Amino acid sequence: MELVKFQRGQTIAKRNDMVKHWYLVQEGSITQKFEFSEVLLSKNSLIGPSERDMYLCDYIAAEDTVLAEFTCDGAKDLKKLLSGQEKIRGIFLRAAVEQRQQLLKLYADLDNKTRQFHMFVETVFNDYKALCLKYKAEQLNFLRMELFQPLEMQHKAEEWEIDNSASIAKNYLQDYLHLMEKDDSMTVGVIMEASFQMHRFVQGIWKMENYLAYNKDILLNDMQSDLFQLFFDLAIKMKLKKFDIEPAAKEIRLIAKVAEKLSVYNPRTIIRRTKEFEEYDFENVGKEAMPDNHVVRKEINILTEDCLGHILEFAGYNDDEVLHICNMIREYQSLPDMSSMDKEVYELRKKIATKYYEIYYKVFIRVVKDESLLTPVLEMFLNFGFMDLSLVGEEHAKQLYDAVAHMDICHSDNIYTIYEWLKAIYHGKKETSKNDLEMDYQVYIADLLKSGKLNQQQYEALQGNREKMVEFEIKNMFVSANKMTYGKITTFCPILCKQDLLHSVDRMLVTAERLEMALNEIRKVDYSIYYREVMFSDVEHGINCERIMKEVLPDIILMPNAGSRTAMWQEISGLRSNTPGRFMFPILTAMDLEDMMLEVCGRFRWEMCRRLEGVRWNDVREHSLTAEYCTYLQFYRKNRDLSVEAKEKVKNALVRAKNNFREVFVRDYVNWMKFESKGSFRLNKVTRAILIVHCPFVKAIRSELASNPLYQNAILQSETEVAKKLQRFAGVYDKYEKAGGIITEELRDNLMFYQM
Repeated sequence: MELVKFQRGQTIAKRNDMVKHWYLVQEGSITQKFEFSEVLLSKNSLIGPSERDMYLCDYIAAEDTVLAEFTCDGAKDLKKLLSGQEKIRGIFLRAAVEQRQQLLKLYADLDNKTRQFHMFVETVFNDYKALCLKYKAEQLNFLRMELFQPLEMQHKAEEWEIDNSASIAKNYLQDYLHLMEKDDSMTVGVIMEASFQMHRFVQGIWKMENYLAYNKDILLNDMQSDLFQLFFDLAIKMKLKKFDIEPAAKEIRLIAKVAEKLSVYNPRTIIRRTKEFEEYDFENVGKEAMPDNHVVRKEINILTEDCLGHILEFAGYNDDEVLHICNMIREYQSLPDMSSMDKEVYELRKKIATKYYEIYYKVFIRVVKDESLLTPVLEMFLNFGFMDLSLVGEEHAKQLYDAVAHMDICHSDNIYTIYEWLKAIYHGKKETSKNDLEMDYQVYIADLLKSGKLNQQQYEALQGNREKMVEFEIKNMFVSANKMTYGKITTFCPILCKQDLLHSVDRMLVTAERLEMALNEIRKVDYSIYYREVMFSDVEHGINCERIMKEVLPDIILMPNAGSRTAMWQEISGLRSNTPGRFMFPILTAMDLEDMMLEVCGRFRWEMCRRLEGVRWNDVREHSLTAEYCTYLQFYRKNRDLSVEAKEKVKNALVRAKNNFREVFVRDYVNWMKFESKGSFRLNKVTRAILIVHCPFVKAIRSELASNPLYQNAILQSETEVAKKLQRFAGVYDKYEKAGGIITEELRDNLMFYQM
């Protein structure tokens, strides 16, 4: 075991990072963080048993902490580690049993909260309907309640598991530990059983927290589109009719009290909303005009609004322009076949598309300057391409309305909706994408200056013009990527229509969690796909320039359409190879997300190799993926390692791919990942030999395939080369430490890369 030190607040592991080590807390304590909850792991606690290939939680040092770091890939490693180590065996055993009980306590608390939350929301809404009936007040049609459902648990803790764990932890812990630590097999068995249980409990905890996070706005939110506001609105109506408002006030106080107990709301939201009600001047209701801050009425009646008119008026079009655009869309809607390939229909779609992006830019620029102006209709437009109720249908409109209340589930550190992405461009957090000439915004305007199309003053004015940057991104990335991810380029119309919605919105919605799961499934097999060589130097401690491996995950941008394809837009963001690539996905899809991710990753593999190899990307003297693949496809007819049948298959593959070598590789890569990794052979001998070198499987899969003659020699050769690199790095690190250097997380990750 190697000792590693972390300062207070430092991250040990992040959710969705690959699990490379287990840790034993030697000194200090660690916080295991969920969405709202956290578990404190004190001295002799373990980090790792509840995880698998990817970390499920963030682990952050609660104080200055010392951890013992070790590799553990399962029961075999664990048994080897604990063999003959009585003291460590007892520590590991106690940690597993006590941490399981900690997680079960949190699980039980959240299970109670989710049940109470659902029952309370249903009860409160029924109370609202009853009060409206009693006091003859207009009942507002709260769409969110139509889609509100109880939580269905998949990763469930069984009652016997809860009782068993509690009984051991509370009544028989010492006796149980004393018995189980007598034998290595029993010790490992208990730890592994607890490990599998904890993994399931953690997944259940996340499921319950996600349920509360997704639905909490129905009760109380900052936008006033909630049950709290329904009763606020009702109280005003009751006062206007000279009734006592106490029945409505009682419900409001109860909502605030429950919201506080749930511990999932920002306390400031609860205080602010409660204060608004308490300080409202009910005595003067009827003497003054009804206040405009009751947006519940506006949001709840969304299906009766002129959504298209609302969007166009917000964009700043005058009455004549609004009428012209509306007529154009109505003409499109009235077509017998909206996907017709007739010239007139094609031209109409083209006109609508041009106008659509103009509208999008106008709406976005106004909203990004003042997000308080954002309404659900505008959110539906910006995130999904929704413009008109009749084009999507009432049921789908309700589902979209519900979805925009939870757009955070489509956003993470490296996953963006197109709206969030353009915001990042506007605020300078991300660079613009490249155009067809491989130019981003800054390079583009510099080229205009160089060619004399801009003078120095114009160039300087454009350099920091955020609106022009957004306009550049829309014209050069958004327009093309939106069409590509839709899948049917010739019949594409950017306005969302019901014929594209093959299932319900929640079933088609591409969330950050679903994307991360698909991405992680690939990383578990093709572990090196996102690793790049970066330079590390510390001249003071003897390292001038050392090449190490670093993982750089791509940015994924969700286009506002219901599509079927992906786009590998850029393999890097800027000029440096250690910047993230950019993948484009539709925000709604009926396709298998893992298959879509496999294809885009295959294209990324190819394009990244081309980028790194430069002009020699197809030069066979450079032993690279693209060079070897191009040589193989160019000369397959003369290749003696291919049978007649194999050559025919290569020929057919080239025909299907229209002689595009990259697309042939992508199909082979999909088969490599889906089938060959499981020992189901789909590729020919030559293809397999190339992929096993340039797209190697993770160690566990290599070990399973090593006994097979088809893989044996290539895997043995690869393992020998990796062993040499590990030996070399061990020497470099040892020398570096002796010179006073500190082995950072970056350096440890590099070493771990060669151990995967």
